[in-house]
Amino acid sequence: MKMEELTKGDGYKVPAANLPFMRLGLEKLEAFHDEISDLEQTLEEVVKLGGAEVEKKSAKLIKQLRAFEPSVTMIGQIKSGKTSLVNAMVGRPELLPADVNPWTSVVTSLHLNAPLPVDAPTATFQFFSQNEWDHLVENGGRIGELSSRAGADDELEKVRAQIAEMREKTKTRLGRKFELLLGQKHNYADINDDLVQRYVCMGDDFEDLEEADQQGRFADITKSADLYLKADAVPMPLCLRDTPGVNDTFMMREQITINALRDSRICVVVLSAHQALSSMDMGLIRLIANVKAREVVIFVNRIDELSDPANQVPEIRDSILQTLADNNGPEDPQLIFGSAYWANMALAENLDDIVAESADAMFNWAEASLNAETAAMETNELVWHLSGVPQLYKALSERIVEGAGAEILAASRKRALNLVGGVRASNSVVSMRMDGGTFEVMPQAELERHLAKLETDNLKFLNDRLDIVFQQFASRVDQSHKRFLDRALESLLQHLETNGEDEVWQYSPDGLRMLLRTSYQVMRRNVSSTCEQVFAATANDLADTYRNAFGVAVENFSITPPAAPEIPAPVSLGQTIALDLQTSWWKGWWKRRKGYRAFASGFYDLIEAETAPIVDELKVRQAADIRNMAENELREFLAEQHSFLMDVSEKSHIGIGDLENIFGITAQQEREELFDFIFEELSDGNVDAIEGAA
Repeated sequence: MKMEELTKGDGYKVPAANLPFMRLGLEKLEAFHDEISDLEQTLEEVVKLGGAEVEKKSAKLIKQLRAFEPSVTMIGQIKSGKTSLVNAMVGRPELLPADVNPWTSVVTSLHLNAPLPVDAPTATFQFFSQNEWDHLVENGGRIGELSSRAGADDELEKVRAQIAEMREKTKTRLGRKFELLLGQKHNYADINDDLVQRYVCMGDDFEDLEEADQQGRFADITKSADLYLKADAVPMPLCLRDTPGVNDTFMMREQITINALRDSRICVVVLSAHQALSSMDMGLIRLIANVKAREVVIFVNRIDELSDPANQVPEIRDSILQTLADNNGPEDPQLIFGSAYWANMALAENLDDIVAESADAMFNWAEASLNAETAAMETNELVWHLSGVPQLYKALSERIVEGAGAEILAASRKRALNLVGGVRASNSVVSMRMDGGTFEVMPQAELERHLAKLETDNLKFLNDRLDIVFQQFASRVDQSHKRFLDRALESLLQHLETNGEDEVWQYSPDGLRMLLRTSYQVMRRNVSSTCEQVFAATANDLADTYRNAFGVAVENFSITPPAAPEIPAPVSLGQTIALDLQTSWWKGWWKRRKGYRAFASGFYDLIEAETAPIVDELKVRQAADIRNMAENELREFLAEQHSFLMDVSEKSHIGIGDLENIFGITAQQEREELFDFIFEELSDGNVDAIEGAA
């Protein structure tokens, strides 16, 4: 197959958009996009039912649907080929630099097909803040914290020496006043290869670069990059978030990856086939253990480097699953085997450039995995299929459609139903008045006061109930924390009595993580239940308000409460603490203790200080975020209903002549005919979406 190439306006040379095989695996996402389009058409019909206010609300819903951008976070080992895989997924083999210096800690978010305002930048690079930079250069990051807390002077000195080296290199690159750049953001209208490498790729040793060479100039201080790209093969907006490898000197990448996981529902773990997953990758396992198992996909890359993938892949699969089971990892995650190298070769114009050993591995893998369906594929399509990218996209599409996709469809249909319900109530008032009917109407000022009180009461109801949930959660977390510390201390003392001080004692903190994760799951269920009850009660109060304010019976009238917000996974539980570091660092701490009492008090203080931030993260920051999510959902619901009710109130006070000018008899009849059709469309679709989400 001969591939044409087009030069896009963003400066990248990319494959032509008419490569059909790039759409393999995205069929479910295509069908979901069609559902979104159908809902948009229904919302456009809703516009015909009302005036400017209805049009404004429908347009807002349509805009939110079009802006829906599910995100996928890619994490993995250094040198697993994660970035090469991301490049292949977006059809741009040279987009992101795949070989970056270990200092680099940039999270690169590729926003595919995201709707942007006309003058919006297509590339944004955010630098570390002054506080984040100070935490690294003054304290040595997380590893510096651990070393300082444990009195590990030798380790701390090594960290400081490495950081001093990094700081000097940064000054050489950016000048002595480089810290003035911290906290800033650089925006660009166009993307090109040099621009990306300037911020993301450290490149070779800077001393060997020409003065005019800008490669990696800002990479030391760049925290994140957001690139907005067109991807014709992907049917809707999608964000692929490429994170740095998790095993770095100062544990900066670990915290950055944790933050990235907070922003995504789906996580792809990229492993190297010849490195696979072992007990040495505990940091990686800890991170994914706190994400819902269904939302984790493991992509085993670089099978092109195996001598006999047909026979080695089953062995690697069994090894990975066993390692996960032995270390409390996700149960039964989906494993996909493939090669980013093959995928990028499939996008190339000439397959003859493929490395001979890789071609041999491909033929070996093809014999084991191809079937009658793939026999008719052309060469590049076949290579693309063998790369595993279509299978990965299929797995991601399923999870998007079943998870966040089903939720946004259900939420949008509920809001559209409420919009139609409000318009219908307004229409009933208009019809009754145009027919000469009379009825009691609550004065607008009184209605405003009633709605203000209704909002205050229901927000208080929500917060009072959430206070109980979070107090119970905090109590369970504190009990789990203390129980773990007491058990660990008891184990330490037993070890000292049995083995003395010469044998190093080890104690896994996984028990604490399991206790905290269980408490978090209970809290998550209780928050969801509380939100559902409060939102339903609020909807009933609003329905009563319609009846009491206007006294008009409306056919099929009801107010649908919003869904409870999706509670994020407790990914901070994956953060490394001292007990996870079964290395010379821990042995050094051990050897510095003399006497049982010193061991006991020193250990208790160290581990309490280490675990307290994780406990506080759950009890304080994450609980506050969840409360804000619930409050915002309720406030938005109340604001919409306030607008609907005031519109009905306004229609009940307009003169008859003005009503006829606004609507007219014929227009009013046409509106009546649309109501049942739209109501049925939204109700049927909402049932399907709710069932899909369940």
